[in-house]
Amino acid sequence: MRTPQGLQALIDDGIIDSVLRPLKSGKEAAVYVVQRGDEVLCAKVYKDMAQRSFQARVQYQEGRKVRGSRAMRAMGKATKFGRKEQETAWKNTEVDALYALHDAGVSVPRPHGFFHGVLLMELVTDDEGYSAARLGEVVLDAEKAVWYHTELVRDVVRMLSLGLIHGDLSEYNVLVTGQGPVIIDFPQVVSAAGNNAARDMLLRDVHNLRDTLARFAPELAETYYGEEMWALYEKGELQADTPLTGQFTFDSHEADLDAVLMSIEDARQEAIIRQQGREEAEQEP
Repeated sequence: MRTPQGLQALIDDGIIDSVLRPLKSGKEAAVYVVQRGDEVLCAKVYKDMAQRSFQARVQYQEGRKVRGSRAMRAMGKATKFGRKEQETAWKNTEVDALYALHDAGVSVPRPHGFFHGVLLMELVTDDEGYSAARLGEVVLDAEKAVWYHTELVRDVVRMLSLGLIHGDLSEYNVLVTGQGPVIIDFPQVVSAAGNNAARDMLLRDVHNLRDTLARFAPELAETYYGEEMWALYEKGELQADTPLTGQFTFDSHEADLDAVLMSIEDARQEAIIRQQGREEAEQEP
């Protein structure tokens, strides 16, 4: 096939030998099957920000570390340099996460390097050697659905014990193999400690998996692994191998609405007093 522009530099530098075929084109990147010596890998070519339908929303960026205060200020002002730094940080986020997760034993594609803005990684295949299907494309028996769910929950726990949350986990970014499920696509990975929406994103991830697999194993619908693991994480008790039950006791205390409204009114009155104080200070000679 004709070599995509994003991969020509890798061929010129001898990093890969040839491009075999396109694998998929998603909202943030296009993935190709490539040849390197005797190895068949996949190459993820990130789309430019102007071409992507998926924009790095503020909720995903919160809590991410940026190399250098100048870059952080530029990104905040959305200057040309800042947009370039934001693009680089967005790509590096997935690369860094993939290496960390693979080293921690999470079932993700093995990374093979990051060159010219292109991520090389393992091509995930099924038992026949074909590109693995997505979880949403297969029909499972109840036993296999429970097994997949157990493996995926284990991987989510391992991620959370590293302080990371996928942030967009669903049946569309889980591949299925004879050895179990493999999680893919991490450009929106979230810092569990640094993001105010971390708990909501974790629960959404876990509930997406639960609801998908409960179609084949209905008993999974009554489990609450996300709530359980987050409660342990908040208390500093979650480890990569922490056993979970899927059971969780929800707080049955009703919110004191009057107290909440009173707090809001107190804050409003305090803000008014402070504003009046500032105005008076400005009028003084």
